Amino acid sequence: MLEQNCTGCHGGIRQLGGVRLDTSSGMEKTKPNVVLASVESGSMPPGERMTAAEQSALREWVRAGAVWPANLVLETGGAGVGGADNMALVRRIREKVVSAPAGDVKPYTAKIPNSDVTFQMVPIPGGEFRMGTPDSEKGHRKDEGPVHAVKVEPFWMSAHEVTWDEYRLFMFAKQAGETTKDERVDAVSRPTRPYVEMSFGMGINGFPAISMTQHAANKYAQWLSAKTGQFYRLPTEAEWEYACRAGSTTAYPSGDDPKQLGEYAWFDDNADGKYQKVAAKKPNAWGLYDMLGNVMEWTLDQYGSYPAGAPAGAWVKSTKSYPHAVRGGNWADGAEKCRCGTRVPSDASWKMQDPQLPKSIWYHTDAQWLGFRLVRPVKVPGEDEMFAAWNNGVERDR
Repeated sequence: MLEQNCTGCHGGIRQLGGVRLDTSSGMEKTKPNVVLASVESGSMPPGERMTAAEQSALREWVRAGAVWPANLVLETGGAGVGGADNMALVRRIREKVVSAPAGDVKPYTAKIPNSDVTFQMVPIPGGEFRMGTPDSEKGHRKDEGPVHAVKVEPFWMSAHEVTWDEYRLFMFAKQAGETTKDERVDAVSRPTRPYVEMSFGMGINGFPAISMTQHAANKYAQWLSAKTGQFYRLPTEAEWEYACRAGSTTAYPSGDDPKQLGEYAWFDDNADGKYQKVAAKKPNAWGLYDMLGNVMEWTLDQYGSYPAGAPAGAWVKSTKSYPHAVRGGNWADGAEKCRCGTRVPSDASWKMQDPQLPKSIWYHTDAQWLGFRLVRPVKVPGEDEMFAAWNNGVERDR
């Protein structure tokens, strides 16, 4: 319980508040001040993490003297290191994925287990395309070039952005309606309770989920993979742009004329100052809705110049918390920011108004125009790649 819920913040690496709970000596110093309140917002550890029974057991252990095996040092919990999101968990999820039937490469609708919520996945054929935009394209920025050839393997992609209907099952464990225990699902980290209403009054049912960090989007992908037995992750930048273009070479999938954008996207000309329900506009040629406008979308890549010395189109893995590449433009943007090749770097200021100290690893409260969609590669990767896709270092950002 300490590894899964406490040592990610109060271990040898971070020691937040000067508190260490991964050693006998650390626990001895902290025992009189350990806070184990009811499972409500503001409790430590954060409310959604521990059940009342777990907190009761931990209290009793502390009262009994917190007996500690000799020389034991707990693993530091948290994604990418140990505890709830370690490689052993990824290995168990992958075993579930590879044991499930692969299915034909065609469109499908899946139901999130123990719920009535469904989501649609669209097959994207593998192929080659020219990534980036030419200097001559209206609105072109330096970071969109040079145009370069990219080869993409086949995958499925969410037909539209992940909605609150889907994401709230992950945010609030009680809404997920689990009737049977699944240790793979239970072990995936979930968001702490938000301190504000996260749709900001713009709508829940059928609307895109917003304001999550890239870490939160990664954990949703891991949670959904554990629930369904299929491997999901964020798209790479190359996959995202390839899918957005859907075979086109123009600024927008419909051509170079921004006057046609309103048929396919919600942006500042037609969005009425807020996001809109998903899939209400025309899809692109490959059946994907809202690739441009409505909400911007996370990709898996670290933002930077490309091809950046790596094979063109390769996943640019994270080495730091910021910036990561965000794509697609949003409901508040003009047409020139809603082009296929437009890139935006993530920034720490997106959680500037978060009053929590340290700031949340789950929410970008100032990014009320930021969402995501997922991909499912046709070829199931190895456990190292799965681990990297779900635990890329941004969970350490505060």
